[in-house]
Amino acid sequence: RYISTFRPSVKCDTEKNKAQWKTMGPAKVAMPSPKKFLQKHSKEPKLPARKKEQDSKKLPALSVPRRTDHPVMGIQSKKNFINTNAVAAIMGSPKKPQPIYVDRRQGDKYLLETSGLVPKYIKKKDYGVTPKYITRRNEEMKRAQEEYEASILEHLKKRAMKRLSDEERTSLLQGLKKNWEEVYREFQGLSVEIDTIPKKIYKEKLELQMKQLEHDIEVIEKHKVIYIANE
Repeated sequence: RYISTFRPSVKCDTEKNKAQWKTMGPAKVAMPSPKKFLQKHSKEPKLPARKKEQDSKKLPALSVPRRTDHPVMGIQSKKNFINTNAVAAIMGSPKKPQPIYVDRRQGDKYLLETSGLVPKYIKKKDYGVTPKYITRRNEEMKRAQEEYEASILEHLKKRAMKRLSDEERTSLLQGLKKNWEEVYREFQGLSVEIDTIPKKIYKEKLELQMKQLEHDIEVIEKHKVIYIANE
């Protein structure tokens, strides 16, 4: 019969990897010693031993007099407490009652100051004042914008560029809108039925002109600063 050449190595590996509990019969385990039996309170947690420093620590002084202390006798005062209290009551300013509010006719009374109904916040000194960090940030943004515009102007001067003034920009925008209205009027005057090639070409030409004019108007309205090349 056929016998594999790897049989000895497989047998050796199987013996090595075999666990104790994978055997026939009970596993051979050492018996516990009879002297190590479970005792009473053995599983309860044990507190650490008290340190000597805690034992030697003194108790804080009591504010209550001790039993052995005797009161000081023989001390007398010549102050007339009746007259003093009467003068203080006459000369003192009357105590102002605390403002309260009641939720209904037979409801409970609550302090008005802690209720949130008193407009304390608007009486603050810095109420309505712009915070310092926002002012500082706005100044930094303005400074950065000015520096950017200055650098752009320098760059454009080198390239011989000219900035359009507000009047020129407005007039240019109005001229573009006027041209668009003229082209649109021509577009509206086309015949309803376009059946020839010249009509189709003319219609496409008008549509391209209107689209270009709309694009130019949108660009000029979007950008307030416009530069053009000097001729």
